[in-house]
Amino acid sequence: MTRRLTVAERHASAAKDFLLEEIAERSSWDQFLVEQAVLHIGTRHTEFSANDIRDLLPELGHGFLGAAINSLRLGGLIEHTGRVVPSSLDSTHAHRISVWQLTDKARGIAAGRDAAKRAAA
Repeated sequence: MTRRLTVAERHASAAKDFLLEEIAERSSWDQFLVEQAVLHIGTRHTEFSANDIRDLLPELGHGFLGAAINSLRLGGLIEHTGRVVPSSLDSTHAHRISVWQLTDKARGIAAGRDAAKRAAA
C-alpha cells in the first residue's frame, strides 16, 4: 500500500517542481555556461562534486548547477561514482551530495576539442 503524502509534503513537492520549471525556463545560454564549467572541472579532476564547481560560477549560475549536472548525467557525459560528500553550502547544513566523474564519452569529446585547439594553434 502506498503511503499518502501529507499536505506539507504535497506543497513542498509542488514548490520544488515550480522551481525546476523556473530554472528550465531561464536562458539556455546560462545552463550551457554551467554545463561547460562542469565539464571543465571534470577534465581536470578524476572526481568532483557541486562543491568544486559552485565557487567558479557567478551567483546566477548556482540555480543551474543541479539542472546542468542532471542534463550531463542524462546525456551520458558524467556518471555517479557511488560516493557522496557533505555539501559546503551553509544553507544545506552539510546535506550529502553526489560525487561525479566523466564518462569515456565525455573524455573522448574533451580529447577531440584539445586536438582541434592544438591543430588551430
